[in-house]
Amino acid sequence: MNVTAVRTFVAVVDAGQFQDAAADLSITPQAVSKRVAALEKELGVRLLVRDARGARLTVDGQAFLPHARGLLQAAERAVSSVRPGSRALRVDVIGRQLSLAGLLRGFHRAHPGTELDVVTLFDSDTAVAAVRDGAVDATFRAVTAPGHRLPPGVAATPVLDEPVHLFAGPGHPYADAPAITPAQLAGHRIWMPGNAPGTEWTAYYEALAEAFGFVVDTVGPDFGIEPLLDTIAGSTTLATFVSEQTPLVWPAGHALRRIPLVDPTPVYPHCLIWRTDNPHPSLAALRAHLTAARPVRPGGGIWVPEWSRPTDRG
Repeated sequence: MNVTAVRTFVAVVDAGQFQDAAADLSITPQAVSKRVAALEKELGVRLLVRDARGARLTVDGQAFLPHARGLLQAAERAVSSVRPGSRALRVDVIGRQLSLAGLLRGFHRAHPGTELDVVTLFDSDTAVAAVRDGAVDATFRAVTAPGHRLPPGVAATPVLDEPVHLFAGPGHPYADAPAITPAQLAGHRIWMPGNAPGTEWTAYYEALAEAFGFVVDTVGPDFGIEPLLDTIAGSTTLATFVSEQTPLVWPAGHALRRIPLVDPTPVYPHCLIWRTDNPHPSLAALRAHLTAARPVRPGGGIWVPEWSRPTDRG
């Protein structure tokens, strides 16, 4: 059904005159008559009759009017659902408990009136494709795969270089160290059963292991963070990595230790990725907030893979 014709019919009813409705709609009276006539032809009934007092509803017109108003309201809701600034800003994060979600929560605290729709896609390729296709407005991604280029019209900007910590139980050889260098991990096993093939975090830790001579053990299954912490707490040989801002809670008896890595400090380089032609005003506000809130890189030298920054920033 032609929504414009329905809107014109309702305007005539509200104005009481074809000429007054034409003035309200900024069109000619002839255009009003044509639209109403086309609607009546589509419905196969007469909706309005003209007399000396103006336009009067027929019985069919009276029956149709409340549905016409409902149709216009539904059309407005449909438009509002996709109108930039009216719909929620849809943002992808890898996990709701990770530091990236914390960045998004910080933005929402600074802009409490902004409606957010937070989704969790799995890998970088899926997330970047969702940005390219308009399924999400932006994604937080840590790294890009070696040789990967962003699609045309998609841009990225660094928002957080997050230091990586060693996470070990009380019996691990480095449990009591205030800090260690990545080179001291040579020959050690780092257990990361959640490192799935083809993901950006797996590529990052493989590059880190190659650079400093330790082994990343991905033998699973991956039962989640709690079983991982249980195993690490009771092991004298296994350790894992966690990002500095990843919030973790574990039983007091585990006595787990976070041990900073220094000289150099491996940092996990998080980027915000978005389409350059996306007009959503909240996206611009999010980018400005992240730029202003971006922490200074740690001193003393950092390490990132050579390929960890997008080669094409749109």
